[in-house]
Amino acid sequence: MEINDLITSVNDVIWGDCLIYVLIACGLWFTWRTRFMQFRMIGEMFRLLTDAAVDTAGAKKEEDKSKKHISSFQAFIVSVATRVGTGNLAGVASAIAIGGPGSVFWMWVIALMGSATAFVESTLAQLYKQKHEDSYIGGPAYYIQKGLKKRWMAIFFAVCITLQFGLTNNSIQANTICTAMEDAFGLPHLWVGCTMAVVSLFIVFGGIQSIANVCTVLVPIMAIGYLLLALVVIALNFELIPHVFKVIFLDAFGIQQVAGGGIGMTIMMGVKRGLFSNEAGEGSTPNVAATATISHPVKQGLIQALGVFTDTLLLCSCTAFIIIISGLYTTPGNDGIALTQSSLQSEVGNLGPIFVALAIFLFAYSTIIGNYYYGEANVRFITKSPTVMTIYRVLSGGVMVLFGAIASFDLVWNLVDFFMAFLTACNLIAIVILGRYAFRLLEDYRQQKRQGIKEPTFHRSQIPELKNEIECWE
Repeated sequence: MEINDLITSVNDVIWGDCLIYVLIACGLWFTWRTRFMQFRMIGEMFRLLTDAAVDTAGAKKEEDKSKKHISSFQAFIVSVATRVGTGNLAGVASAIAIGGPGSVFWMWVIALMGSATAFVESTLAQLYKQKHEDSYIGGPAYYIQKGLKKRWMAIFFAVCITLQFGLTNNSIQANTICTAMEDAFGLPHLWVGCTMAVVSLFIVFGGIQSIANVCTVLVPIMAIGYLLLALVVIALNFELIPHVFKVIFLDAFGIQQVAGGGIGMTIMMGVKRGLFSNEAGEGSTPNVAATATISHPVKQGLIQALGVFTDTLLLCSCTAFIIIISGLYTTPGNDGIALTQSSLQSEVGNLGPIFVALAIFLFAYSTIIGNYYYGEANVRFITKSPTVMTIYRVLSGGVMVLFGAIASFDLVWNLVDFFMAFLTACNLIAIVILGRYAFRLLEDYRQQKRQGIKEPTFHRSQIPELKNEIECWE
């Protein structure tokens, strides 16, 4: 049996038999315990994000740069950069091609439930964050060690997320970029991979400040541009929208299988690709959520929950609608980014593949540099060695980008699914146990808002039993 077939078999067992149901169960539990915060507090999420964006713009105009920090908005943008990538274009196409249009419905479900999970994990990351040079540092490895007091489990998570995001995830971004560039411009994979590796290395050696600055420019441009094009295509085919919803819902419950396998495959692909895209519960976004300088942990939790909606319910849905409108998902062998390109070409002509190639370059490239930071935060958790960090930077920004450029589509996706399963399971165990602190913080935040306090604050004395475990929030 080839290594790719072996990994595929393991992934089918892990995802098909247990992890999907655990993810949904956790999402439902957190939704109930937070009293449906993802729906009731949507207005507060937008207010916090808007205020954070304004504050960030104002901070850039200040002359005094002596106190560097990562703003709440910058942390949100970096997390969106890692979410908004190949999952939105290639991942959605792969889910529809293999699992059928019904997988889109299950992507929506995991996003709606997952936003509560994203809130809990990001709030915990803020609670247990630590001081680090110009910004803060934190994430699941940190709250597992501090909260659960299990160093071995924290190291296991740190290793898994470094392998997943810092290494294998970057290979899939590079693979998708190279495929899109070849289809649109005829550029060889190796040339594109070498170019990406050089630029990536230049940025990752600049640290989180460099990454945040690059993403703050790239992410809004790419997201707005792709969204506008998708809305144009949907508007031109507005009469087909009822048909699109009908196909999605009928296929989601096995009533009418349009493409792919049975309902089990439909659910599995929807959840897997939904998780890959929005990362809720995976333990990735808490790493960057912890870097933000804010007055209350719940603020960043709410902002990160909004990121799940932005990614799956908006951008992934746009890609899904374009593909289903085109009807090309039923064509054998049409998968991944090639399916998205061909679907868009059928709607807007030959400019479609070119636009997708440029969009995926920005989407996936910002994801590469954002993914790098997830690995960096966890490598620093394991060791302080500058030599190890340099080796990681070369592997993440250079070697794995080149590997992804020349590896097969199936192999890179299977590697991502494999490591994603282990780090997700590890993180879910931690946030289920520690979730009670996120619930207390949310209640404190709500109580302060009811008292008329516009900007709630938190001090570690408010949770006395954690006074020796919380390093910040003095």
